[in-house]
Amino acid sequence: MTPAPKSSAPHGQRLFGEPERQAAAHVAYIDGASRGNPGPAAYAVVLQGPGGQIQFEIGKYFGRATNNVAEYYALIAALDAAQSRGVERLLIRSDSELLVRQMQGRYKVKSADLRPLHERAQKLARGFGYFAIEHVPREQNSEADALVNRALDETSRSTSSRDAAPLRAPLAAPAPAAKVDSAPSRTTSVATRTAIRARYSEGALHPLGALDLDEGEIVEIAIKKSGRG
Repeated sequence: MTPAPKSSAPHGQRLFGEPERQAAAHVAYIDGASRGNPGPAAYAVVLQGPGGQIQFEIGKYFGRATNNVAEYYALIAALDAAQSRGVERLLIRSDSELLVRQMQGRYKVKSADLRPLHERAQKLARGFGYFAIEHVPREQNSEADALVNRALDETSRSTSSRDAAPLRAPLAAPAPAAKVDSAPSRTTSVATRTAIRARYSEGALHPLGALDLDEGEIVEIAIKKSGRG
């Protein structure tokens, strides 16, 4: 007698398959962009409730990074925003095929810069009762695309009057904190002392956690080795 098929994955584990059209799911449109790749980079999120109403949106410049890093920061920002609002079911829509396929497990994450971001995104995604991610054409992601370009345009205008030197080391830019304002905002607060882990590779420190820094801000870094891993 043929054994019965196993039941579906338990609560919170059905993460990376084809998205189910659940009426109660929130939807987050995300986008990330870099002008120069690497170059000035920004991310954007538009989080909609089950009825389509916008509950949160943001477009934020965060420093120098590649397009793919910016896409992951958009994803992490969306996951943080949804989690901080008590969202249980979330569908992410992105026009980045690489990001979507990597989150679905269909593409390997070969970049050392993307691995810690991918791991963090997966961990956050597992905190939802239902999570899915799907690829959409760019024209279906127009609101997030407009927000990310507006953030880059405003940053370009604000720095056009000074000859700012590029960052010497390609530090991965900060992901947003879990608690964010409900209205779009580019003003961030900075703690006087923050401890954060980072990975050193190819002459650069790559933070493994969230930072909250304004462009051009000077910080002091104290190095404490914690071993590999």
